[in-house]
Amino acid sequence: MPTRPDHARLMRLATAAALVVALSLALSKAVAWWLSGSVSLLAGLTDSLLDGAASLINLLAVHYSLRPADEDHRYGHGKAEALAGLGQAVFISVSAILVGVQGVDRLLHPQPLGAQALGIAVILGSLVATGLLLLFQRHVVRVTGSTAIRADSLHYRSDILLNSSILIALVVANFGFGRLDALFGIAISGYILWSALQIGRESVSVLMDEELSEDLRQRIEELALTVPQVLDVHDLRTRVSGTHWFIQLHVSLPGGMSLIEAHDHAEAVEAAIRKEYPRAEVLVHTDPLEVLKARAE
Repeated sequence: MPTRPDHARLMRLATAAALVVALSLALSKAVAWWLSGSVSLLAGLTDSLLDGAASLINLLAVHYSLRPADEDHRYGHGKAEALAGLGQAVFISVSAILVGVQGVDRLLHPQPLGAQALGIAVILGSLVATGLLLLFQRHVVRVTGSTAIRADSLHYRSDILLNSSILIALVVANFGFGRLDALFGIAISGYILWSALQIGRESVSVLMDEELSEDLRQRIEELALTVPQVLDVHDLRTRVSGTHWFIQLHVSLPGGMSLIEAHDHAEAVEAAIRKEYPRAEVLVHTDPLEVLKARAE
């Protein structure tokens, strides 16, 4: 099932926007850090640089994942998104470690900060730019369900907290509490690492073909049972690849039904599920109810 053109356009636009924002913020933070020497700003700079690298990987992965299914990839290329998510988790973990080490060093060897006003202005601009990007990413995830964009959005949400913390650290430093800058840097590194673990976990669940949530599975069974003469639903299997869901299920029908009627009912089950979940590719197997009862005995 190919990705809808409007979904593909949104996903490409979202990855490009994330890359532009990350690189722009990295440049502005680099200037502010060079002039101020703030560990918190270094945390923001490191995070933005790795955001840029992760977003570049994301852009390439989304471009690849949107390729239609072919003879070698009958289920499409959607898992490239999950691989990109793992790559992001690695990049973000590295950033967390680097920031934490720098924070500890600055805590042990404090240094005065300079150009706080420039740093504050840069962080305020970062908050605005990141907030606008998140609003757009949220829209794209809601429309497409993209795993890669969701992972990208998760670490940019952490950027909101990171940049807010940097802002507080720079403001407080003006009142003579310079060590708080290093403490904020260490705390931020811990949060970045936690975000990386969340992204990695979600990516691994996709790569390992983890089932959809129990609520979704229950709803899928309910939709199948709305088709007349569907007497039972069993052997439901689900997985996610990119923006697509793959659903397989068995339905029980009266044994006296003709092959054509059974086929029509299977098509109706597929249509009922796809009406509510249009991103799903549904495979329905029909069983005579009598055969199912005989197996149970």
